[in-house]
Amino acid sequence: MLETIVAILAGCGAFLLGFKVLSDNMEKIAGNSLKVLFNKTSEKRLVNVGMGVAATAVVQSSSITTVMVVGFVNAGIMSLYQAAAVIMGANIGTTITAQIAALQAFDIDLIFMLLLFVGVFMELFSKKDKIKSLGLSLAGLGLVFVGLGLMSDPMAALKENEKVVTFLANVSNPILLLFVGIGLTAIIQSSSAVTTIIISMASAGLIIGTGGNSALFVVLGSNIGTCVTALISSIGASVNARRASIIHLLFNVIGSLLFTVMLLLWRDFNEVTIARMFSAPSTQIAMFHTFFNVTCTLLFLPFTRLLVKASQILIPEKVNKEKDPFELVYMDKRFLATPTVAIGQLKKETFRMSDMAMESLRTAFGAFITRDVEALEKVYVANENIAKLGEKISDYLVRVSASGVSLADEKAINALHTNVGDIARIAELADNLTKYTRREVTENLIFSEGINEKLGVMHATLHEQYAVIKRAVLEGEAGLVAQSDELEDKIDNMRRDLVAEHIIRLGQGKCRPENNTVFINLVSNLERIGDHLNFIMHSGDN
Repeated sequence: MLETIVAILAGCGAFLLGFKVLSDNMEKIAGNSLKVLFNKTSEKRLVNVGMGVAATAVVQSSSITTVMVVGFVNAGIMSLYQAAAVIMGANIGTTITAQIAALQAFDIDLIFMLLLFVGVFMELFSKKDKIKSLGLSLAGLGLVFVGLGLMSDPMAALKENEKVVTFLANVSNPILLLFVGIGLTAIIQSSSAVTTIIISMASAGLIIGTGGNSALFVVLGSNIGTCVTALISSIGASVNARRASIIHLLFNVIGSLLFTVMLLLWRDFNEVTIARMFSAPSTQIAMFHTFFNVTCTLLFLPFTRLLVKASQILIPEKVNKEKDPFELVYMDKRFLATPTVAIGQLKKETFRMSDMAMESLRTAFGAFITRDVEALEKVYVANENIAKLGEKISDYLVRVSASGVSLADEKAINALHTNVGDIARIAELADNLTKYTRREVTENLIFSEGINEKLGVMHATLHEQYAVIKRAVLEGEAGLVAQSDELEDKIDNMRRDLVAEHIIRLGQGKCRPENNTVFINLVSNLERIGDHLNFIMHSGDN
């Protein structure tokens, strides 16, 4: 008996490990697509449902998708209305796992098990990152069926054990079965795993309760239990993030209760409906799992706003504390489970940091032109916030890199590390301008007529260059690289011309010698900012 239980647990472990390997490598293969997917949230409910289905099909876990959604809501990137539809789609997407597990009813286990060898062979002998990830995905899928195979024989042996059969037959109370599903899923943190165990039991001929609808109550309970992960992840998050997890809970609880009532009233539901179309008990359970989630989505989708309203009543609004400027806005720790999504969010954080640096430059330059010493304090405060934000971004980049990423993602992480350094340098160069302003005012330096206008053109060109770079990087417009290079060359030429004209004026006695250091350093600093902006543009080239 002990050996049988150990064998079942080993099979379950192999199954869960297989799905983890499969989902991790599928996420690497579809990484950019997943990032693009979550960047295109829509107000159209069906589009968001499709996003939820697609994302969960890739990561093979509705819990991971829902946790990501909580993260997006917490970061203010996704509205509750959008999140509700994505969560519904995630519940449909997670049924794919049960459908894969049910394939063992068709005696094709050996074909899928062979994928374990094929996948490992691809990973060992291929030098391409994508092929390695594809190989590991196939190996993961093969390991899923190895796990199912390991569970099938000991479960078939349990069928011959009269005590076990009698015990399972006595567990017939629908409410108890519902809570068994909730409890097991809360512990394992995967409704897919619980449903798969039920499917394996059905394949082995182990009948829960009196048969009929009995196993379906456990499936309904597993859908409620899967909400635990999202609820835990929302602890300490924003009000809206907690509301998103409550929407997930409401969707699954109300849906499960409605189906529980239906199954209690329609005691031969399984025999009359699903069993007539699918003879294999394992397929019946998988089909019910899909039917339940699709039906609930169709029922609740028109009432999305009511779900949002209910979550707002259950989690009332609190007085919003304004976020510190150096706190992360787009990034959330929940994204660490999907590195490619996390990198996309950190790229946005990096450009928020660069926005702050360019605004600091604008303030510092404006103060120089207007001789406004009081405005310099704003530059000091902004630069402190920029430095703190840079530290937080760098910390998250290290954490994402440590989570096991693809070569392409590692290159993106290295590029962002470089970008953070360049942005910090832009902020430092803006700080240099404050020193020139103090000296300008203290020593009452007067510059030649028309110089401020020429400096203004150079400063405006820097902001033009930055706008081009931001579009190129965030929106993927690679064709703008040449435009950035042209603007950088233009800034270099401006510095050269301004310095040459300044030297001519000095020789003609039109410019005071004491202006020399401030003026040349000022235009040199502006030119160096252009260099750092261009470094950001080309940081991902290698």
